[in-house]
Amino acid sequence: MDKERLDAQTIWENYCKGKQTYQQLAKSNKCSIRTIQRKIDTIQVQFNNDFSNLANVIMDTTYFGRKFGIMVFKNDLAKEILYTQFVKQETNLLYLKGIEEIARRGIKIQSITCDGRMGLMQIFKNIPVQMCNFHQVAIVRRYLTKNPKLQASKELWTHTLLLVKTDKESFEGGLNDWFIKWEFFLNERKVDASGKKRFTHKRLRSAYRSLKNNLPYLFTWYNHIDLNIPNTTNALDGQFADLKNKLRNHNGLSEKRKKKFIVEFFKGMQVSKNIKG
Repeated sequence: MDKERLDAQTIWENYCKGKQTYQQLAKSNKCSIRTIQRKIDTIQVQFNNDFSNLANVIMDTTYFGRKFGIMVFKNDLAKEILYTQFVKQETNLLYLKGIEEIARRGIKIQSITCDGRMGLMQIFKNIPVQMCNFHQVAIVRRYLTKNPKLQASKELWTHTLLLVKTDKESFEGGLNDWFIKWEFFLNERKVDASGKKRFTHKRLRSAYRSLKNNLPYLFTWYNHIDLNIPNTTNALDGQFADLKNKLRNHNGLSEKRKKKFIVEFFKGMQVSKNIKG
């Protein structure tokens, strides 16, 4: 086959969407792997700029080893990717800049759903912010484990699991009832080797404090029921998993080529439905 007549775009689509490896593409096109790589390297990935003008933003970051991650902002209403940026480390400032860039395009952001990293939910003014309920459950699980031994921990873990399937009043009322029942136990102290008094059940206290402090952001979806705010970041988490599964078909990519593949992956999710505000 004439190498000059190989269609780079077709090769690129078969590589990204058809899951074909360099070796498979070289064999089917009767050329060398290096020729396939050169064709793929000529592709310039460009994002669509025609966005819906109303958005419920879901934002999160996933990492690829220790070198870099990608921060993604998705419109849950139109199921489109609004903005992405490669990062070495996710910071609240980068999330803020991403939201500001989306707003600069004239898109009305009616809500934000995020993982609840420290200080993040407080920096967005005049935008309802929802903390991912599954991330909150994961925080409590890290403190208590899935099989806590103490009765107070068992009851708090059982109540935490209700978060994703109950209403605001029921959850807040149940958490308050738990605290009243176990307040004395929660405040127990013991004297350590240095003679200082310290709380006996520190991990239990941390689990409860996390739920209590994050309560204002756990039921934003409920407080603004008319906005259809997602209460988890699952819509992005699932796409992150899909992306990494696809990348496993192309082990050994350079960082530059891996980033190009990632950009193409999210480009394919920019399907604007022109939702009017």
